[in-house]
Amino acid sequence: MTSEPSFGACGRCWQDVSRDSQACRAMGQLYHHSCFTCSVCSQLLQQQPFYSVSDQLFCEDHFMHSQVHYSKETCDSCGFLIKDTVLQAFGYCYHPACFCCVVCLQSLEGTQFCLDSENRVYCLKDYYRYIAPACATCGLPILPAQGSLVTERVVSMDRDYHVDCFHQGTEVVFKS
Repeated sequence: MTSEPSFGACGRCWQDVSRDSQACRAMGQLYHHSCFTCSVCSQLLQQQPFYSVSDQLFCEDHFMHSQVHYSKETCDSCGFLIKDTVLQAFGYCYHPACFCCVVCLQSLEGTQFCLDSENRVYCLKDYYRYIAPACATCGLPILPAQGSLVTERVVSMDRDYHVDCFHQGTEVVFKS
């Protein structure tokens, strides 16, 4: 009785890989074609990006969503690993496409933006529309003057005012 010649043991199941088996070699090990799969979803890994961590194989999607990768550069918006350009703002890392307004989803890479009190990011237009304080006298939003980035306002007794509205609505009473 003759046995089939073996090329070696499979790196996953440790069974012999015979001449009649479909097999591949990766990371210096031999694998049955059906054993060279993602440890999470069992997707075949031949001819696509894969990652090996602690003797486990991962497809790219599961590697990016797992806590097994060693990079500290994961996007604070989507949670994926950042492999190319890292945009950093306020100590957080983002993919450039993920750094966007929470209202209109416009990318804010290279543009001016504002944060609300919960550190959510807004384009200027949406910040002024939804977040800017309203004047207690006239009810209009308090915005920077045309061409300026600085908002001037008066805060008195926990109420916000345009500078001009505060002076108009204030009566000065002198007591003797």
